[in-house]
Amino acid sequence: MLFQLIFASYLSNKNYKKSSLVLAINLRVLSLLSLAFLFFKSTTLSGDMVIFLIFIFISIFSFSGSFANVSYVDILGKSVLQRLRKKFFSSQQIVSSTGIFISALIVRKLIKYYEYPINYSVLFLIAGILLFIATAGFWSLKEPESRVEKKSSLWQFFAMIPSEIRKNKNLKYYLLIINSMGLGLSILPFIILYAKENFGLTFEMIGNFLLFRTLGMLIASLVLFKFSERLQYKTLLRFCLILGSAIPLISLAFSNNMVLYQFIFILSGMFVAIYKVSINGVLLEISNNDNRAIYTGISGAGSILTALFPLFAGVLISAFGFHFVFIGVVILILSSYIFTTRIDCRHSISE
Repeated sequence: MLFQLIFASYLSNKNYKKSSLVLAINLRVLSLLSLAFLFFKSTTLSGDMVIFLIFIFISIFSFSGSFANVSYVDILGKSVLQRLRKKFFSSQQIVSSTGIFISALIVRKLIKYYEYPINYSVLFLIAGILLFIATAGFWSLKEPESRVEKKSSLWQFFAMIPSEIRKNKNLKYYLLIINSMGLGLSILPFIILYAKENFGLTFEMIGNFLLFRTLGMLIASLVLFKFSERLQYKTLLRFCLILGSAIPLISLAFSNNMVLYQFIFILSGMFVAIYKVSINGVLLEISNNDNRAIYTGISGAGSILTALFPLFAGVLISAFGFHFVFIGVVILILSSYIFTTRIDCRHSISE
């Protein structure tokens, strides 16, 4: 997330960003294929070496993702008309959720059919190949030119960030929303950790979690597509607020029922789908073609709370327990209601 800001300073000086996007995606392909090979050879390496190499490849995957995201959001904002964005995002979610749903079925079978580490090696190999095929779609895009009036250095870019936040209240409220409501994403891995503590984890249960989450994403995407013309971004953000705050509470309530607990992941999938559509849409609405790369970088680096939360959550859970952390997250997510009422993205509806 922090590197996204550095990448934004570099990409904001470029008129065209498609080549940067494709480069970043190919780096992700390389990291996935490297992970596949690593798992295949993991039995011949020491445990410490495997962990170290996983860290390296995941870092490449993460950094290239930040680089790709700035380019992607900028190209998306230039390519899709304002009045069609919600329909585009919901259509995109339907396509991706359907693909993920099919993938989840395959993953569920592969994890059970093969023993570790072959199962993970096969999964990462398939992921790398499919992502490489997907780059063909990006190569075929015709990117409109961005207007770069004055190129800025990295220091000048950082210097302009406070003024951008001050002069655009929407950007300030957007940063507050992604830091508070975004905790709904950060808490999801700990929902799985809570399940492990209460029930233990089998490969079948992991497969079910993935399957139910993907099903939730697909359900939410279909509903969004059906009602995309009627739903405003503020309404979607409030749906996210309700779902995000409900998930930790429901997980605590179902902590003694393994069957019901698995269905929480349908809600988590719905939350992820609606959050992505609404938060990406709002970012496009509060920015324009001239500052979109800058705002994308600021939003990445500005979501500092969601970035740091996973680092501290383990310590907090060890010290105070899951109940304390989950309820604290609920309170922080609910606080985002204040900011959703103040952010202004109505012009997209009127147009």
